[in-house]
Amino acid sequence: MNVWIIPIITAFICIYALVNKCDVFSDFLEGAEENLKMCVGLLPTLIAIITAIGMLRASGAIDMLTGLASGLLGKLGFPAECLPLALIRPISGSGALAVYEEILAECNPDSFAGRVASVMLGATETTFYTIAVYFSAVKIKKTRHTLPAALLGDITGFIVSVLMVNIFFGR
Repeated sequence: MNVWIIPIITAFICIYALVNKCDVFSDFLEGAEENLKMCVGLLPTLIAIITAIGMLRASGAIDMLTGLASGLLGKLGFPAECLPLALIRPISGSGALAVYEEILAECNPDSFAGRVASVMLGATETTFYTIAVYFSAVKIKKTRHTLPAALLGDITGFIVSVLMVNIFFGR
């Protein structure tokens, strides 16, 4: 069925356009032009986010924070290996994937840290990236309560990730 889904959808769109006498190609070009303008508008924000992540990783700030917080995190049951993932995830999905791969390489996918990292990656969002993309797309400058609420959701996702791994797999 998966082989046929795209051709079926494409055929449906073409038949619908013929029946309703729509100019599909012009509509497609108009949509593509709008999306290209949106991409150009988002580019400075994305470059700033990528630069900030690179600077954080290259400066060693993330490693320093992990070292400082590892004792406290260990007492709370949060694997210190997952702190870099918790710091990067709200900013960048690709950066979070790179940190996730490092966690799996160092700790093993079946380890407590590996499982927590896996759940964290699926339970949280790239908050700053998402806010930047969606708010820029609709030209909203003030995010009001969006950022605090989204970060609270991420923190909840981090905490619940540890709890769920403890419940389902034990330590």
